[in-house]
Amino acid sequence: MEWPARFYERKRGVGCPICDEGRPDENAHGVRFFAGELTDAFLNRAGIQRGFAQVYFRARHVVEPTELTPEESLGFWNELLTVGRLLEQVFEPVKLNYQLLGNSVPHLHAHVIPRYADDPRPEWPFPFPDPDPPPFPADQLRADAELLNAAAREPRPER
Repeated sequence: MEWPARFYERKRGVGCPICDEGRPDENAHGVRFFAGELTDAFLNRAGIQRGFAQVYFRARHVVEPTELTPEESLGFWNELLTVGRLLEQVFEPVKLNYQLLGNSVPHLHAHVIPRYADDPRPEWPFPFPDPDPPPFPADQLRADAELLNAAAREPRPER
C-alpha cells in the first residue's frame, strides 16, 4: 500500500490545515483554552470524552518531535504538560492518555484524552465510538473551556 500524494504534500507543509488556520480562538475541532508561546490547546467539540483536547505546535510547520530544536522541544513538552495539568485539575480523570499520531494531518500535535473510572474499556486502546457521537452542547463546551481558562490563570506551585 502507498500513502496518498496529499499526505506527502501536507508533510512538506503544502496545504497544512493546522498552519493555514493561524491561531484562532476556535477551529472546526474545538475551542481554544490555552495559548502558549509554541502551542495552542483546544477542547474537542466531538462528544467522545469530556475534556478530550488537542495541542497543536504553532511555531512553524514540523511533523515529528524529532524535528524540533532543543529549545522548541523543551517548550513543546512543557506546554503539553501544562495542558495535562489543567485537564487533571478541572476534570479529575483517573488517567490521561497522550497520543502523537499525525497520520491524517502530518503536523505535530497531541491528542490528550482523559480517562475516567466509568470508561467502558479502561485498557488501551481508547474506545472511540462508531459512529461518531453528536458534539457536546455548545454551552457545556464553552463552560468547560472557561473552567480550563480560569485554572490556567491561577498561580500554580512549581513542580
